[in-house]
Amino acid sequence: MIPGVDSMLRNLFMSPPAMPRRATMFGPSSHSETPMRPNVKRQRSTLLTGEIEKPWTTDKDAYVTTSYWVTIGVAFIGVIGGALRCYFGWKDVPRIGNVCLIMEDDFNTLDKTIWTHDVEMGGFGNGDFEITADSTNNSSVQDGKLYIVPTLTSDVIGYNNIFNGYTYNVSGCTSSNRTACGAVSNSSSGSVINPVMSARLSTINSHSIKYSRVEVVAKLPRGDWLWPAIWMLPVNNVCGPWPASGEIDIMEARGNGISYQHRIDFVRASLNWGPFPFLNGVAKTCGWWAERRKTYADGFHTYALEWSPEFLRMYVDTRLDHMLQLSFIEPFFKHGDFPETIANGSQYMVTPDPWISSTRNVAPFDQPFYLVIDLAICFDEVAQSTQMHEGGSEGSVAGSISKGSRLVHVSINMSARNALLS
Repeated sequence: MIPGVDSMLRNLFMSPPAMPRRATMFGPSSHSETPMRPNVKRQRSTLLTGEIEKPWTTDKDAYVTTSYWVTIGVAFIGVIGGALRCYFGWKDVPRIGNVCLIMEDDFNTLDKTIWTHDVEMGGFGNGDFEITADSTNNSSVQDGKLYIVPTLTSDVIGYNNIFNGYTYNVSGCTSSNRTACGAVSNSSSGSVINPVMSARLSTINSHSIKYSRVEVVAKLPRGDWLWPAIWMLPVNNVCGPWPASGEIDIMEARGNGISYQHRIDFVRASLNWGPFPFLNGVAKTCGWWAERRKTYADGFHTYALEWSPEFLRMYVDTRLDHMLQLSFIEPFFKHGDFPETIANGSQYMVTPDPWISSTRNVAPFDQPFYLVIDLAICFDEVAQSTQMHEGGSEGSVAGSISKGSRLVHVSINMSARNALLS
Protein backbone atom coordinates (compact mmCIF):
# COMPACT_ATOMS: atom_id res chain seq x y z
CA MET A 1 0.00 0.00 0.00
CA ILE A 2 1.33 3.30 -0.93
CA PRO A 3 2.00 5.43 2.10
CA GLY A 4 -0.53 8.29 2.51
CA VAL A 5 -3.01 6.88 -0.03
CA ASP A 6 -4.64 4.58 2.49
CA SER A 7 -5.22 7.44 4.91
CA MET A 8 -6.75 9.47 2.10
CA LEU A 9 -9.18 6.66 1.22
CA ARG A 10 -10.29 6.41 4.82
CA ASN A 11 -10.80 10.13 4.99
CA LEU A 12 -13.27 9.94 2.10
CA PHE A 13 -15.71 8.03 4.32
CA MET A 14 -15.23 10.10 7.44
CA SER A 15 -17.57 12.82 8.69
CA PRO A 16 -16.43 16.28 7.72
CA PRO A 17 -14.68 18.15 10.43
CA ALA A 18 -16.90 20.47 12.56
CA MET A 19 -16.68 24.04 11.34
CA PRO A 20 -16.79 26.90 13.79
CA ARG A 21 -20.36 28.40 14.09
CA ARG A 22 -20.71 31.86 12.73
CA ALA A 23 -21.29 34.35 15.44
CA THR A 24 -24.58 36.28 15.24
CA MET A 25 -26.39 38.75 17.47
CA PHE A 26 -29.22 36.22 17.90
CA GLY A 27 -27.35 33.40 19.57
CA PRO A 28 -24.04 32.28 21.05
CA SER A 29 -21.03 31.45 18.87
CA SER A 30 -19.08 28.21 18.97
CA HIS A 31 -16.44 30.00 20.98
CA SER A 32 -18.63 31.69 23.59
CA GLU A 33 -21.93 31.17 25.34
CA THR A 34 -22.34 34.93 25.79
CA PRO A 35 -24.59 36.49 23.10
CA MET A 36 -23.43 39.55 21.27
CA ARG A 37 -25.23 42.79 22.20
CA PRO A 38 -25.34 46.01 20.22
CA ASN A 39 -23.24 48.75 21.66
CA VAL A 40 -25.92 51.27 22.77
CA LYS A 41 -24.88 54.47 24.43
CA ARG A 42 -26.84 55.20 27.58
CA GLN A 43 -28.61 58.55 27.56
CA ARG A 44 -27.95 61.03 30.25
CA SER A 45 -30.80 61.54 32.78
CA THR A 46 -32.55 64.92 32.78
CA LEU A 47 -34.11 64.43 36.20
CA LEU A 48 -33.51 67.38 38.46
CA THR A 49 -31.51 66.44 41.47
CA GLY A 50 -31.89 69.60 43.45
CA GLU A 51 -34.88 71.04 45.31
CA ILE A 52 -37.84 71.68 42.98
CA GLU A 53 -39.31 75.14 43.27
CA LYS A 54 -43.12 75.51 43.58
CA PRO A 55 -43.78 79.24 43.59
CA TRP A 56 -47.57 78.86 43.54
CA THR A 57 -47.44 77.37 47.04
CA THR A 58 -45.72 80.39 48.47
CA ASP A 59 -46.77 83.33 46.30
CA LYS A 60 -50.61 82.87 46.18
CA ASP A 61 -52.59 85.17 43.86
CA ALA A 62 -55.82 86.33 45.55
CA TYR A 63 -57.57 86.82 42.22
CA VAL A 64 -56.77 83.28 41.10
CA THR A 65 -58.01 81.85 44.40
CA THR A 66 -61.18 83.93 44.21
CA SER A 67 -61.93 82.93 40.61
CA TYR A 68 -61.42 79.27 41.53
CA TRP A 69 -63.93 79.34 44.36
CA VAL A 70 -66.35 81.49 42.39
CA THR A 71 -66.33 78.88 39.61
CA ILE A 72 -66.95 76.09 42.10
CA GLY A 73 -69.68 78.10 43.81
CA VAL A 74 -71.49 78.97 40.58
CA ALA A 75 -71.42 75.32 39.48
CA PHE A 76 -72.79 74.25 42.86
CA ILE A 77 -75.55 76.88 42.75
CA GLY A 78 -76.43 75.72 39.22
CA VAL A 79 -76.80 72.13 40.38
CA ILE A 80 -78.94 73.15 43.36
CA GLY A 81 -81.02 75.50 41.20
CA GLY A 82 -81.61 72.79 38.60
CA ALA A 83 -82.68 70.34 41.28
CA LEU A 84 -85.08 72.89 42.81
CA ARG A 85 -86.52 73.73 39.40
CA CYS A 86 -87.16 70.05 38.70
CA TYR A 87 -88.74 69.57 42.11
CA PHE A 88 -91.08 72.55 41.94
CA GLY A 89 -91.89 71.78 38.31
CA TRP A 90 -92.92 68.28 39.36
CA LYS A 91 -94.77 69.62 42.42
CA ASP A 92 -96.73 72.19 40.38
CA VAL A 93 -97.99 69.72 37.77
CA PRO A 94 -101.80 69.79 38.13
CA ARG A 95 -103.20 66.52 39.38
CA ILE A 96 -106.73 65.29 39.54
CA GLY A 97 -106.22 63.50 42.85
CA ASN A 98 -107.94 60.34 44.03
CA VAL A 99 -110.82 59.14 41.89
CA CYS A 100 -113.43 56.43 42.14
CA LEU A 101 -114.18 54.10 39.23
CA ILE A 102 -117.83 54.44 38.25
CA MET A 103 -117.89 52.69 34.87
CA GLU A 104 -115.63 50.24 33.07
CA ASP A 105 -116.36 48.27 29.92
CA ASP A 106 -114.00 45.70 28.39
CA PHE A 107 -116.57 44.85 25.71
CA ASN A 108 -117.07 41.19 26.40
CA THR A 109 -120.61 42.00 25.28
CA LEU A 110 -122.39 45.13 24.09
CA ASP A 111 -124.03 46.06 27.38
CA LYS A 112 -127.32 47.81 26.59
CA THR A 113 -127.62 48.92 30.22
CA ILE A 114 -124.57 51.13 29.60
CA TRP A 115 -124.80 52.09 25.95
CA THR A 116 -127.66 53.79 24.15
CA HIS A 117 -127.76 54.04 20.35
CA ASP A 118 -128.67 57.35 18.75
CA VAL A 119 -130.82 56.32 15.78
CA GLU A 120 -131.56 59.02 13.19
CA MET A 121 -130.44 60.60 9.92
CA GLY A 122 -130.59 64.34 10.70
CA GLY A 123 -126.86 65.09 10.57
CA PHE A 124 -126.57 66.25 14.21
CA GLY A 125 -126.04 69.86 13.11
CA ASN A 126 -122.71 69.07 11.47
CA GLY A 127 -123.84 68.06 8.00
CA ASP A 128 -123.21 64.36 8.68
CA PHE A 129 -124.65 62.29 5.85
CA GLU A 130 -124.74 58.92 7.59
CA ILE A 131 -127.71 57.13 9.10
CA THR A 132 -126.85 56.19 12.67
CA ALA A 133 -128.39 52.77 13.25
CA ASP A 134 -128.46 50.13 15.98
CA SER A 135 -127.83 47.30 13.52
CA THR A 136 -125.17 44.71 14.30
CA ASN A 137 -123.80 45.47 10.84
CA ASN A 138 -122.64 48.83 12.19
CA SER A 139 -121.84 48.17 15.86
CA SER A 140 -120.95 44.83 17.38
CA VAL A 141 -118.61 43.17 19.85
CA GLN A 142 -116.11 40.51 18.78
CA ASP A 143 -113.16 39.08 20.74
CA GLY A 144 -113.36 41.74 23.44
CA LYS A 145 -113.50 44.65 20.99
CA LEU A 146 -116.29 47.02 20.02
CA TYR A 147 -116.39 47.60 16.26
CA ILE A 148 -118.15 50.60 14.72
CA VAL A 149 -118.31 49.93 11.00
CA PRO A 150 -119.73 52.15 8.23
CA THR A 151 -121.71 50.36 5.51
CA LEU A 152 -123.42 51.47 2.31
CA THR A 153 -127.14 52.19 2.48
CA SER A 154 -127.41 50.83 -1.07
CA ASP A 155 -126.65 47.37 0.35
CA VAL A 156 -130.01 47.61 2.14
CA ILE A 157 -132.33 49.52 -0.23
CA GLY A 158 -130.53 49.26 -3.57
CA TYR A 159 -128.37 51.73 -5.48
CA ASN A 160 -131.07 53.41 -7.60
CA ASN A 161 -133.33 54.02 -4.62
CA ILE A 162 -130.67 56.23 -3.07
CA PHE A 163 -131.28 58.83 -5.80
CA ASN A 164 -134.93 58.64 -6.81
CA GLY A 165 -138.38 57.37 -5.92
CA TYR A 166 -137.80 55.86 -2.49
CA THR A 167 -139.09 56.73 0.96
CA TYR A 168 -136.83 55.69 3.82
CA ASN A 169 -138.03 55.67 7.42
CA VAL A 170 -135.53 55.15 10.24
CA SER A 171 -136.68 52.23 12.34
CA GLY A 172 -136.59 53.03 16.06
CA CYS A 173 -135.73 56.71 15.51
CA THR A 174 -134.63 58.40 18.76
CA SER A 175 -134.72 62.01 17.56
CA SER A 176 -137.49 64.38 18.60
CA ASN A 177 -137.13 66.07 15.22
CA ARG A 178 -139.31 64.03 12.86
CA THR A 179 -137.45 65.28 9.78
CA ALA A 180 -134.43 63.40 11.12
CA CYS A 181 -136.40 60.15 11.06
CA GLY A 182 -136.98 59.77 7.34
CA ALA A 183 -136.22 61.02 3.82
CA VAL A 184 -137.52 60.76 0.27
CA SER A 185 -135.17 60.51 -2.71
CA ASN A 186 -136.03 62.65 -5.73
CA SER A 187 -133.72 63.17 -8.66
CA SER A 188 -135.58 66.30 -9.78
CA SER A 189 -135.08 68.14 -6.48
CA GLY A 190 -131.67 66.61 -5.82
CA SER A 191 -132.83 64.90 -2.63
CA VAL A 192 -131.05 61.64 -1.82
CA ILE A 193 -131.18 59.07 0.95
CA ASN A 194 -128.13 59.23 3.23
CA PRO A 195 -125.66 56.96 1.40
CA VAL A 196 -123.87 55.54 4.46
CA MET A 197 -124.95 53.82 7.66
CA SER A 198 -122.86 53.94 10.84
CA ALA A 199 -123.33 54.03 14.64
CA ARG A 200 -123.27 56.46 17.53
CA LEU A 201 -123.37 55.25 21.14
CA SER A 202 -123.56 57.18 24.41
CA THR A 203 -123.96 56.76 28.17
CA ILE A 204 -126.73 59.38 28.38
CA ASN A 205 -129.10 56.98 30.16
CA SER A 206 -126.55 55.28 32.40
CA HIS A 207 -123.46 57.23 33.48
CA SER A 208 -122.41 60.86 33.70
CA ILE A 209 -119.55 62.51 35.53
CA LYS A 210 -118.33 65.90 36.70
CA TYR A 211 -114.62 66.54 37.37
CA SER A 212 -113.29 63.21 36.32
CA ARG A 213 -110.90 60.99 34.48
CA VAL A 214 -111.85 59.16 31.28
CA GLU A 215 -109.69 56.66 29.37
CA VAL A 216 -110.57 55.09 26.03
CA VAL A 217 -108.35 52.63 24.17
CA ALA A 218 -109.13 52.73 20.46
CA LYS A 219 -107.81 52.13 16.96
CA LEU A 220 -108.94 54.73 14.44
CA PRO A 221 -110.40 54.08 10.98
CA ARG A 222 -108.81 54.91 7.65
CA GLY A 223 -110.68 56.41 4.69
CA ASP A 224 -111.87 59.68 3.15
CA TRP A 225 -114.94 61.36 4.69
CA LEU A 226 -114.52 59.48 8.00
CA TRP A 227 -114.72 61.42 11.27
CA PRO A 228 -114.16 59.29 14.42
CA ALA A 229 -114.76 61.01 17.74
CA ILE A 230 -114.70 60.37 21.50
CA TRP A 231 -116.43 63.25 23.23
CA MET A 232 -118.80 64.42 25.98
CA LEU A 233 -122.01 66.44 26.14
CA PRO A 234 -123.81 68.00 29.13
CA VAL A 235 -126.67 66.01 30.60
CA ASN A 236 -128.71 69.21 30.86
CA ASN A 237 -128.20 72.41 28.91
CA VAL A 238 -128.06 74.47 32.09
CA CYS A 239 -126.41 77.46 30.41
CA GLY A 240 -128.39 77.30 27.20
CA PRO A 241 -128.37 75.41 23.89
CA TRP A 242 -125.13 74.33 22.23
CA PRO A 243 -122.45 75.56 22.59
CA ALA A 244 -123.40 77.66 25.65
CA SER A 245 -123.47 74.59 27.92
CA GLY A 246 -120.20 73.27 26.54
CA GLU A 247 -118.80 70.24 24.73
CA ILE A 248 -115.63 68.28 25.57
CA ASP A 249 -113.93 66.62 22.59
CA ILE A 250 -111.46 64.12 24.02
CA MET A 251 -110.38 62.94 20.57
CA GLU A 252 -111.33 63.79 17.01
CA ALA A 253 -109.56 62.71 13.85
CA ARG A 254 -109.93 62.37 10.12
CA GLY A 255 -109.48 59.20 8.12
CA ASN A 256 -107.99 61.01 5.13
CA GLY A 257 -104.66 60.03 3.60
CA ILE A 258 -101.35 61.85 3.45
CA SER A 259 -102.49 64.43 0.89
CA TYR A 260 -104.68 66.17 3.50
CA GLN A 261 -103.76 68.57 6.26
CA HIS A 262 -104.20 67.10 9.76
CA ARG A 263 -104.87 63.65 8.36
CA ILE A 264 -104.93 60.21 9.98
CA ASP A 265 -101.59 60.78 11.73
CA PHE A 266 -103.09 63.70 13.72
CA VAL A 267 -105.53 63.64 16.63
CA ARG A 268 -107.23 66.69 18.10
CA ALA A 269 -108.78 67.66 21.44
CA SER A 270 -110.93 70.73 22.01
CA LEU A 271 -113.59 72.49 24.05
CA ASN A 272 -116.67 74.04 22.45
CA TRP A 273 -118.20 77.00 24.29
CA GLY A 274 -119.77 80.34 23.44
CA PRO A 275 -122.99 82.37 23.59
CA PHE A 276 -124.07 81.29 20.09
CA PRO A 277 -122.89 78.79 17.46
CA PHE A 278 -121.39 81.64 15.42
CA LEU A 279 -119.51 82.82 18.54
CA ASN A 280 -117.90 79.49 19.38
CA GLY A 281 -114.60 79.88 21.24
CA VAL A 282 -113.27 76.48 20.14
CA ALA A 283 -110.35 78.09 18.28
CA LYS A 284 -108.96 79.32 21.61
CA THR A 285 -109.19 75.92 23.31
CA CYS A 286 -108.00 73.26 20.90
CA GLY A 287 -104.77 71.39 20.30
CA TRP A 288 -103.17 68.60 18.28
CA TRP A 289 -100.77 65.73 18.62
CA ALA A 290 -99.12 63.94 15.70
CA GLU A 291 -97.67 60.47 15.15
CA ARG A 292 -94.45 61.04 13.21
CA ARG A 293 -93.71 57.65 11.69
CA LYS A 294 -97.06 55.86 11.78
CA THR A 295 -100.74 56.72 11.80
CA TYR A 296 -103.37 56.31 14.47
CA ALA A 297 -105.00 53.68 12.27
CA ASP A 298 -101.95 51.40 12.61
CA GLY A 299 -102.49 50.43 16.24
CA PHE A 300 -104.29 51.04 19.51
CA HIS A 301 -103.76 54.20 21.55
CA THR A 302 -105.10 55.50 24.85
CA TYR A 303 -107.05 58.76 24.72
CA ALA A 304 -107.55 60.33 28.14
CA LEU A 305 -109.25 63.24 29.87
CA GLU A 306 -108.32 64.67 33.28
CA TRP A 307 -110.78 67.30 34.49
CA SER A 308 -110.99 69.21 37.76
CA PRO A 309 -112.32 72.61 38.93
CA GLU A 310 -108.80 74.03 38.41
CA PHE A 311 -107.62 72.54 35.11
CA LEU A 312 -108.41 70.27 32.19
CA ARG A 313 -105.94 68.08 30.29
CA MET A 314 -106.48 65.77 27.31
CA TYR A 315 -103.65 63.57 26.05
CA VAL A 316 -102.80 60.50 24.01
CA ASP A 317 -100.91 57.58 25.62
CA THR A 318 -98.95 59.67 28.16
CA ARG A 319 -99.37 62.98 29.99
CA LEU A 320 -96.30 64.28 28.18
CA ASP A 321 -98.20 64.01 24.88
CA HIS A 322 -101.04 66.33 25.82
CA MET A 323 -103.18 67.64 23.01
CA LEU A 324 -104.75 70.30 25.23
CA GLN A 325 -103.95 71.55 28.72
CA LEU A 326 -105.94 74.45 30.13
CA SER A 327 -105.98 76.11 33.54
CA PHE A 328 -109.18 77.88 34.51
CA ILE A 329 -107.58 81.18 35.50
CA GLU A 330 -110.25 83.50 34.08
CA PRO A 331 -113.94 83.25 33.14
CA PHE A 332 -114.65 81.79 29.72
CA PHE A 333 -116.57 84.88 28.63
CA LYS A 334 -113.47 87.00 29.26
CA HIS A 335 -111.23 84.38 27.66
CA GLY A 336 -113.39 84.41 24.53
CA ASP A 337 -112.92 88.15 23.97
CA PHE A 338 -116.32 88.27 22.29
CA PRO A 339 -117.59 91.48 20.64
CA GLU A 340 -119.55 93.80 22.89
CA THR A 341 -122.54 93.84 20.54
CA ILE A 342 -123.91 91.53 17.85
CA ALA A 343 -126.48 91.97 15.10
CA ASN A 344 -129.97 90.69 15.84
CA GLY A 345 -131.86 91.17 12.61
CA SER A 346 -131.92 94.89 11.91
CA GLN A 347 -131.06 95.71 15.52
CA TYR A 348 -127.94 95.33 17.65
CA MET A 349 -127.88 93.71 21.05
CA VAL A 350 -125.33 93.38 23.81
CA THR A 351 -123.54 90.03 23.62
CA PRO A 352 -125.00 87.98 26.48
CA ASP A 353 -122.81 86.17 28.98
CA PRO A 354 -124.41 82.72 29.45
CA TRP A 355 -122.22 82.00 32.51
CA ILE A 356 -122.72 85.28 34.37
CA SER A 357 -124.54 83.57 37.24
CA SER A 358 -121.62 81.22 37.90
CA THR A 359 -119.06 82.12 40.54
CA ARG A 360 -116.36 79.80 39.14
CA ASN A 361 -114.09 80.21 36.14
CA VAL A 362 -114.72 76.60 35.10
CA ALA A 363 -118.31 77.28 33.90
CA PRO A 364 -119.83 75.91 31.69
CA PHE A 365 -117.69 72.85 32.45
CA ASP A 366 -119.02 72.58 36.00
CA GLN A 367 -121.96 70.32 35.15
CA PRO A 368 -122.31 66.54 34.65
CA PHE A 369 -121.35 65.31 31.17
CA TYR A 370 -121.97 61.94 29.50
CA LEU A 371 -119.72 60.07 27.05
CA VAL A 372 -120.31 59.70 23.29
CA ILE A 373 -118.37 57.53 20.81
CA ASP A 374 -119.18 57.55 17.13
CA LEU A 375 -117.93 57.25 13.58
CA ALA A 376 -119.46 59.99 11.44
CA ILE A 377 -119.25 60.63 7.71
CA CYS A 378 -119.19 64.33 7.13
CA PHE A 379 -118.41 67.21 4.77
CA ASP A 380 -119.93 70.68 4.83
CA GLU A 381 -119.04 74.36 5.22
CA VAL A 382 -119.17 74.19 9.01
CA ALA A 383 -116.76 71.29 9.06
CA GLN A 384 -114.41 73.04 6.63
CA SER A 385 -114.34 76.16 8.79
CA THR A 386 -112.87 74.16 11.66
CA GLN A 387 -110.33 72.50 9.33
CA MET A 388 -111.44 69.25 10.87
CA HIS A 389 -113.72 67.32 8.57
CA GLU A 390 -112.72 67.88 4.95
CA GLY A 391 -114.14 65.29 2.58
CA GLY A 392 -112.11 63.12 0.27
CA SER A 393 -112.58 64.55 -3.19
CA GLU A 394 -110.07 62.08 -4.56
CA GLY A 395 -112.38 59.11 -4.01
CA SER A 396 -116.05 58.22 -3.72
CA VAL A 397 -117.83 57.39 -0.50
CA ALA A 398 -118.10 53.78 -1.62
CA GLY A 399 -114.36 53.71 -2.18
CA SER A 400 -113.77 54.83 1.41
CA ILE A 401 -115.93 52.13 3.01
CA SER A 402 -113.57 49.20 3.40
CA LYS A 403 -112.19 46.89 6.07
CA GLY A 404 -109.80 49.58 7.28
CA SER A 405 -112.61 52.07 7.83
CA ARG A 406 -113.88 50.60 11.09
CA LEU A 407 -113.42 52.25 14.48
CA VAL A 408 -112.30 49.74 17.11
CA HIS A 409 -112.54 50.21 20.90
CA VAL A 410 -110.86 47.86 23.36
CA SER A 411 -111.78 49.33 26.74
CA ILE A 412 -113.40 52.38 28.30
CA ASN A 413 -113.38 53.50 31.92
CA MET A 414 -114.80 56.57 33.63
CA SER A 415 -113.69 57.70 37.08
CA ALA A 416 -114.73 60.64 39.23
CA ARG A 417 -113.89 62.21 42.56
CA ASN A 418 -115.87 60.60 45.36
CA ALA A 419 -117.52 63.84 46.38
CA LEU A 420 -118.46 64.81 42.85
CA LEU A 421 -120.16 61.74 41.46
CA SER A 422 -123.33 62.39 39.51
